[in-house]
Amino acid sequence: MKTYPAPLIEENRSHPHLADLLGAYHLDNQEVKGTPVATVAELPAVYRGEAEDPAAAFAADTVLLATPPGGDGPAGCVVLKASREGRAPEVKRLWVAPGARRKGLARALVAEALRRAAVLGASSVRLTVWDRRREPLALYRSLGFETVPSWDPRPGLLCLEKPLAADRVELLTPDAVRAHAPGGLAALLVDAVDDGASVGFTAPLNTAEAASWWLGAAGEAEEGVRDVWAALDGAGRPTGAVTLVRAGAANGRHRGEIARLLVHRSARGRGLGRRLLAAAEAHAAATGLTLLVLDTQTGSPAEHLYRGAGWTAAGTIPDFAADPAGVLRATTLYYKRLA
Repeated sequence: MKTYPAPLIEENRSHPHLADLLGAYHLDNQEVKGTPVATVAELPAVYRGEAEDPAAAFAADTVLLATPPGGDGPAGCVVLKASREGRAPEVKRLWVAPGARRKGLARALVAEALRRAAVLGASSVRLTVWDRRREPLALYRSLGFETVPSWDPRPGLLCLEKPLAADRVELLTPDAVRAHAPGGLAALLVDAVDDGASVGFTAPLNTAEAASWWLGAAGEAEEGVRDVWAALDGAGRPTGAVTLVRAGAANGRHRGEIARLLVHRSARGRGLGRRLLAAAEAHAAATGLTLLVLDTQTGSPAEHLYRGAGWTAAGTIPDFAADPAGVLRATTLYYKRLA
C-alpha cells in the first residue's frame, strides 16, 4: 500500500468548508442512485438540511475533516454517527474533493473515526455503501470491514461492519502485576524500548530486566505508592499499561505522577493510550488527588495524546534523558488539574 504524508485531521461540525463538502457528496450520491439533481436546493429535505446546516444536523455526532499537507483548508470529511438504541456507531458521508483524491485522505478519515469509536468503547462500527462504488468499497474492506446481513433493504446497498478490539482496561492487584510481569508486561517495556521510546531504559532491554522492573512496581503497588492499570485483550494478555505514582512528601499528597504509559505496537490505533490515561486520571480524582504531572520526550507522539487529553505543557528541559540509543533528548513537563 502506498503511503502519503499525513493530512491534518480535525473535529469541527461548524467549519465553513463543511457545507460545500457535504453538498458535493449528496449531489454525487444522487447521481449514483440514478436520481440526479443540479443544485443543493433540489436535494431531498433531509440531505439539504445536512448541507445547509451541518452543525444542527450532526449535533450529536462526530464530524471529522481532513486537510492535505500544504492545503489551505479541508478537502475531505466523514461523519461518525453516534450509537443509538443499542446500534453500533456508523461511518457516514465520507467524501474527498476530486482534486485531493488518491492522497490518503479517505483512509486517514476512516481510521480516525474507528479510533474515536474505540475510545468511546464501541464494540464495532458499521456503514453502508453502494455496490457500484468500487473504490470506497475496496478501502473499507482493506480496513477490515466485512459484509453483514442487511439492515437497509434498498437494492444495491451493501451493509458492512468492522468489529473493534475488545481490550478491557483494569486496575491490577499487586498479585496480578506479578503474574503478568514475566510475560505481557515485560513484553510491553521491551517493545517500547525497541521502538525508541524514552522510558528509563537503554537498548537492548532484555525480558528479565523488564520483568524485574514490573516486580518492583508490584511491591510499590502493595505499599500503596503506585497503581498499575493494564489493557487486556480477549485472552487476558496485556496490550498496554500505565502507572500512577503518588507523591510521598507530606506537602505533596495532593499530587500524583503518570508514568510508563505504554501501548504495544501491535495494538496501536485503537485508542488504548487515551483509555488508559483516562482510567488513571479518573482514579486519581476519585481518590482525592487534585494535580497530576508527567514528563515525556519532546516531539514524541505521546505529546499529541497528552495535549488532546487536556494536559498543559509547563516547560522543556534540554538534554534531560538519553533515548534507547543513548542520545540525549529534551523532555517536556506537563500538568493537569483535576476537578
